[in-house]
Amino acid sequence: MAEGNSTVLYHVEGCVARITLNRPEKRNALNDELIAGLKEALRRADHDEDARVVVLAGAGSDFSSGADLAALRKISTATVAENLDDARSLMELFLLVRAVRVPVISAVQGRALAGGCGLALACDMVLAARSARFGFPEVKIGFVPAMVMAILRRDTSEKRAFELLTLGGDINAEEAQAYGLVNRVLDDEAFEDEVDVFARQFEKVSGSAVRLSKQLFYEGDAMTFKDALECGVDTNVLTRMTDDCRQGIERFLKKS
Repeated sequence: MAEGNSTVLYHVEGCVARITLNRPEKRNALNDELIAGLKEALRRADHDEDARVVVLAGAGSDFSSGADLAALRKISTATVAENLDDARSLMELFLLVRAVRVPVISAVQGRALAGGCGLALACDMVLAARSARFGFPEVKIGFVPAMVMAILRRDTSEKRAFELLTLGGDINAEEAQAYGLVNRVLDDEAFEDEVDVFARQFEKVSGSAVRLSKQLFYEGDAMTFKDALECGVDTNVLTRMTDDCRQGIERFLKKS
């Protein structure tokens, strides 16, 4: 059974923790309640011993259309301090996605726009239905997709990122995959089943190795090559001491 507040649902099936944005009548637009619910669900997944992977999806026909109208009205009348708190809350969500120990996969159907697109791309991997659309229309209303810029510049080339950020258009799933923003494009009719098959691959690999890989992967973002190698040494040694590694080596040697 799915649990959580009314705007975010959480349930676990086998090794997969499923988090669902549950405002389909608002195209899963982001507001304070939904962002708070997402943080709660991600923290829950991070401590869930059964979860080996998280799948983040939207209820209804769209993943997320970005900030809702009420949130935009609030922004337009808020003080500097209020806007700072609001922006930092979204920043905390993006950081939390990457702090969760297990992989977080966004499963995108329909539209992923503005902050909703940022949320999808903040995940470790992105699976998209063939009919999905991705875009950052913020500049059309005089807004800057500022935090998303940090994500987008790491996912694609400078030229493509600049075009997406400054023209305000959107692209389809195949284009997003060509840009490096999407891992797999899946047929709409079999989308949920294919997402499930993809996610359950994490049952077949070492949970501790995946967790350490994710941690090291993002720690190396701002490091020099030498520092990244040094950090790799530490993780290499730590990995050798895990039960998963020792048992895996033992199984391998028995087969040799």
